[in-house]
Amino acid sequence: MTTLDRPPAVAPATPLPDEPHAEPNRKDPRPERKLKLGGTTRDDFFTIAGALVGALGLDWVLYERVLPFSGALGFLFCWYVLFLVGYFLLGRMQWGPLLVRERLVAVVAWSSGLFVVGLIADQIGYVASKGFEAAQHSNFFTETMVSTASLSPITSGGALHAVVGSLEQLGLATLFAVPLGIAAAVFMSEIGGRLARPVRTLVEAMTALPSIVAGLFILGVVILTFGFEKSGFAASLALMVMMMPIVTRAAEVVIRLVPGTLREASYALGGSQWRTVWNVVLPTARRGLVTAVVLGMARAVGETSPVLLTAGFTSRLNANPLEGQQISLPLYIWSYVKLPVPEMTARAFAAGLTLMAVVMILFVTARLLGGRGPGEMSRRQKRKLARAAQPARAPRPEQPTPAHLGGPVVATVEH
Repeated sequence: MTTLDRPPAVAPATPLPDEPHAEPNRKDPRPERKLKLGGTTRDDFFTIAGALVGALGLDWVLYERVLPFSGALGFLFCWYVLFLVGYFLLGRMQWGPLLVRERLVAVVAWSSGLFVVGLIADQIGYVASKGFEAAQHSNFFTETMVSTASLSPITSGGALHAVVGSLEQLGLATLFAVPLGIAAAVFMSEIGGRLARPVRTLVEAMTALPSIVAGLFILGVVILTFGFEKSGFAASLALMVMMMPIVTRAAEVVIRLVPGTLREASYALGGSQWRTVWNVVLPTARRGLVTAVVLGMARAVGETSPVLLTAGFTSRLNANPLEGQQISLPLYIWSYVKLPVPEMTARAFAAGLTLMAVVMILFVTARLLGGRGPGEMSRRQKRKLARAAQPARAPRPEQPTPAHLGGPVVATVEH
């Protein structure tokens, strides 16, 4: 090969000093700045505050000076609408259209959540203010209404019999509805077949069933046809009819959320369908099943019409739900709140406050009983894993014992 045939050697291009990558090892003199994702900045705060103040002023001018409007509810609604419009316009002046839409949706979501929380707080505060006069006395939780008349003082009588009746009726209804509801959910989600669709249709129809129909069904079948008397047991059957479709629908959704790989792993290990459902599917969906049970109990604990038709009314304490009429907290409230006596109205509102406390206790108990979710370790397991992950300490080397203490004598030989 001659010199003319050889390709010309290309010298490596040396970067110019003006190029940014001329010296790769040179550090950028500008300090790094952390990017904050989410949260509220100062501009967001002043934009929201300006939109609120501007909307309030414009709303006041429209209501008081321009338009013949009146009413606090309409004033607040117009203020909210003007606030959203003002926030959009102010945001459009400083942000892009996509960011404006994102923040407007965030403001709507936050305001809706605050509105719901405020509405719940207002309801609890109203009931507490009306019933505090009766609830502050200990006799309300330790006495019945057997020796109390309409004009009796507030320090006489209570709702002990109603609290006992509600707890017993709700306990029996839960005992009947939860196994049936979870069994129906397992049948529809795990077994299926031709009967799954009719069962699902029936459950969906029962979900929208009015409570008075459930009471009429138990009244016609159990009390009038079979001759049973009105009692707490009959009321619990009516509450069971209300609870079971709620538990079934919620449990079915939760069971369907269990990953199919867990079922396949169980089948691969030789487990039967029954063992897979009992040892894999249900423990994995434990939290969701507890939530389904609590939803059903919260639906049944405040029902009045089924209890009114099936439990009867009494002023005495009846701790036996299988015999005799038995009152509950919803029926206690319905019976006394309509009386034109301030003391009886205060007792009814105190019973409503007690009912709210019972529902809160149910939710907290369900949260505690739900335990850990699938894949979560307890604190003891986490501590044990942390101890196992620590590196083992190397043993300390043994020091030779001097000769005068009885240790071995080591002689050195000089060469």
